[in-house]
Amino acid sequence: MWEIVSESGTSSGKESLIRMMLGTYSHSLDAKGRLIVPAKLRETLGDSFVITKSLDHCLAIYPNAGWEEFIEKLDTLPKISSEPARRLRRFYFGNSQTIEVDKQGRILIPANMREYAELKKDAVLIGVNDHVEVWAEEAWKKYDEETDINEIADGLSSLEL
Repeated sequence: MWEIVSESGTSSGKESLIRMMLGTYSHSLDAKGRLIVPAKLRETLGDSFVITKSLDHCLAIYPNAGWEEFIEKLDTLPKISSEPARRLRRFYFGNSQTIEVDKQGRILIPANMREYAELKKDAVLIGVNDHVEVWAEEAWKKYDEETDINEIADGLSSLEL
């Protein structure tokens, strides 16, 4: 889960700790809207973290340090002069909250977030390096089936991945 890498990608000696969250996990929500967070993800997320509505009608879970990095980027957007920036800031800040893991490794997903992501019974948690996405199982299946990774890779070929 933890890997030490050079901050600049070179052997400059200056190092930073990179946290990676990887994998796909399927779990069911209970009747109260609680979802198990797999132990492998909890190792990086900790006992308290931030959940927010995200793009593509999924939810995003950030460890506290990762959330701070994310909001630093949001804070670089114009606060008053740009209407799209105001909307984006409202979307993320207005739809985020800190949540805690209970003794059984579950989180209570707020009702408004369950509704937004159409989470009813079965959910999929996707590790996306610096955060975790929570999808309704059917929405994830559809999204995954519609994704043509070869077409995407061709479109991003200038990045030399």
